[in-house]
This record gives sequence, C-alpha cells and structure tokens, in this order.
Amino acid sequence: MAKAKTGSFYLTETVTIPAASAAATRVQGTLDLGAYVNVPTGQAIAIESVDWIWQAGTTLQQSPNGFITGNGALSCQLTDLNPGTAFVRGDNQSLISSGALAIDDANNVASHTADLYPDNFGPANLSEAFMVVNDTLYVVAGPDVGSIAGNDVFLTARIRARVVKLSSEDWMAIAIQSTASDN
Repeated sequence: MAKAKTGSFYLTETVTIPAASAAATRVQGTLDLGAYVNVPTGQAIAIESVDWIWQAGTTLQQSPNGFITGNGALSCQLTDLNPGTAFVRGDNQSLISSGALAIDDANNVASHTADLYPDNFGPANLSEAFMVVNDTLYVVAGPDVGSIAGNDVFLTARIRARVVKLSSEDWMAIAIQSTASDN
C-alpha cells in the first residue's frame, strides 16, 4: 500500500487549558502537515503511534491533585478533520487517537484510559499505520466533570510518523474515506 520515503520522526502539538476552565470546556490546537502531504505526488503521512503527556502550572507538575478540582477526567482526541472544539464519536473515521486521564482527587490517584488502545498502530512495515492525506491534524482536549484547578493545564500530543508515497488508488481510497467521514 505505502512506501516509506523517510524514517520515523516526531511531531508535537501542545494545547493549553486555562486555569479555572469549567467542566466540558474544550480547547483545540492544530498541527500543520502542509510540508509533508502533497496531492500531485501521492505523498502522505503514516502515523505509527501517539503518546499523550499531561502537565500543569509553571513547574509542569504531574501530580493528579494539581489538574482539576475534585474527581473527574481530562480527555483528549487527535483527528484529521476539524471537529471544532468538540469531541467525535469513537466510530468517526477521522479519529486517530484518543484518551483520558481519570483523576481521583481525594486519594491523589490518576489512571490513563484510552478508547483507541493502544495508540500504537503497528510494526515499521506500515501495514497498520494510520494514513493521513489531509494537511492538518487537530488536537482537542478538556476537563470532564471537574473544573481545571488554579493552574493552566498543558496537553502535548507526541506523534511518531513518517512520510510515505501512496499509489493513486490508495490515495483516492483514503481521501474518499476521509471526506465521507466529514458528511
């Protein structure tokens, strides 16, 4: 299906959820892929894995009781179509990765959960990589149930990818799937 043009490299995007943001507030960040995706040559991005990193405040701490007030969760998604500041359902074809950090504030315990797990799409031969033909990726994040505590919260998506060359047929199939997901 795809032939690698580069080795693996990392793309990152960080979104900031402002201090005291109410539950269900969503923020969005974008990652420009224009330098990697090229329609005339059939060049696309193969996403091999996505890691999520949560940090808070000026010290970038990761203590569970520093993220939200009370019990709740911090949720996040990575998509290749623009959802605005909303989450998409799990069956949406544009969903690349998603996860949540569930927080038990009273006991200072956090656990990572993911509805696409693992966010590691396969071996280096690209057979299970998530192919992207759009020129932008979208990161959406926000608190669920509890509000953000007294510090800004930062979510970083760390994406391992490589540039690939697709055949005309494969490019068209991915483009149709991606466009159909938007309707």
